[in-house]
Amino acid sequence: MSEYDVVVVGAGAVGENVADYATQAGLSCVIVESDKVGGECSYRACIPSKALLRSGDARRAALAVDGAAQAVTRGLDVARVLARRDAFTGKGDDAGQVSWLEGAGVDLVRGQARLVAERTVEVERPEGTQTLTARVAVAVCTGSEPTVPPIPGIDEIDVWTSREATIAEDIPASLVVVGGGVVAAELATAFASLGSTVTVVARSGLLSGHEPIAGEAVTKRFRADGIDVLVADVDSVSAAGDGAQVRLSTGQTVNADRVLVATGRTPRTSDVGIDTVGLTPGEWVDVDETMLVRGVPGEWLYAVGDLNHRSLLTHQGKYQARAAAAAIAARAAGDVPDTHPWADATATADHDAVPSVVFSSPQVAMVGMTETAAMDAGRPVRTIDIALGSVAGGALHADGYEGTFRAVVDTERNVVIGVTLVGDDVAELLHAATIAVVGEVPLHRLWHAVPAFPTMSEAWLRMLEALRKPEAQ
Repeated sequence: MSEYDVVVVGAGAVGENVADYATQAGLSCVIVESDKVGGECSYRACIPSKALLRSGDARRAALAVDGAAQAVTRGLDVARVLARRDAFTGKGDDAGQVSWLEGAGVDLVRGQARLVAERTVEVERPEGTQTLTARVAVAVCTGSEPTVPPIPGIDEIDVWTSREATIAEDIPASLVVVGGGVVAAELATAFASLGSTVTVVARSGLLSGHEPIAGEAVTKRFRADGIDVLVADVDSVSAAGDGAQVRLSTGQTVNADRVLVATGRTPRTSDVGIDTVGLTPGEWVDVDETMLVRGVPGEWLYAVGDLNHRSLLTHQGKYQARAAAAAIAARAAGDVPDTHPWADATATADHDAVPSVVFSSPQVAMVGMTETAAMDAGRPVRTIDIALGSVAGGALHADGYEGTFRAVVDTERNVVIGVTLVGDDVAELLHAATIAVVGEVPLHRLWHAVPAFPTMSEAWLRMLEALRKPEAQ
């Protein structure tokens, strides 16, 4: 076939979801992929990194409980950890993902796709050029890729980004991680647990975009675990024997076998033909709430996932995909998509209700607004901190458990608008907070959402009790 209702460019998790939901709505769909079906998340990001982290998390959990700690007599079996990771990624074999597409009724064309005209995509394939035409929509879902900053000397060494680190076959004896964000914190945790001596160089410290309690807790744990955290800029990098030397703005130098750069991401829009519709290659794409690209006449071009820069998270990209598919289906039927907040075709939660987890040691989970963001937005807020180790569930979870539950409450509307959780194994507590924030559940109703005893979720009750007391002056 050369003509479909919908042509999707990019077969990562986001593109797969656009295609799947559009097909379920009765539209014919083809997806074009130049690399592997399943995309970055499946093979070089979310899945392999979490697989690398989990073994260290499990060992740490055992060591934190008397009676179990005595049974943990060795470090991690690195070969088995890497083998377990490979079992999740298939070492890059996408046959399972291709089979899923077939089962979903979505056609697949392999090759490099480029927009060449309205609703028209050319695909460069080994056997020649194929032209695909979309009757309704083209959805560009090409994602983003790691950015390597222009540090003097960086081109002279074999630098890692998250793409190389997550599929590494050998664990370096020493590693310098440049960056202080989510990827830096997670991969520093993973490689330290696998035996590397890790130094993190972060210009603004760790997790500076989160609540301050997050970066403080992770920095404290890192240093206790032997991970050095240096707040500095990198002035230059040079080869040093079989490794590299990193020179810092403080005058320090750090030598390591490997340098991992985790300093942000760049949209994959350089070679997909967006210039044919007046957009700038290599830049982020501006979209409306239905993921329709602004400034392109005809309501046919969508940009979904990382490349629109709304929220660079796989789960938010998949959420956008569901909204985009609903909007595409509505427009295909000649209807106007419902763009009211929280409608199916509207990605409302991309703004102030985004859940995210940093799978570092300790974990950081958050949803909604930080205290600073809320105050900057003029919200009247009260912030409550509950020590998770003070509730029975936390004390039972690990000996000497340290963690914090922070709730940011809008005191005018009496709803929770932000939650941050810091501590081991807090990721699974996040969805309750997400429901409270997205649903704008009134505090008087949360009072009747009774947390089970003894669980760490009792922090919700402690928070509500604290709110009933006058604020300390």
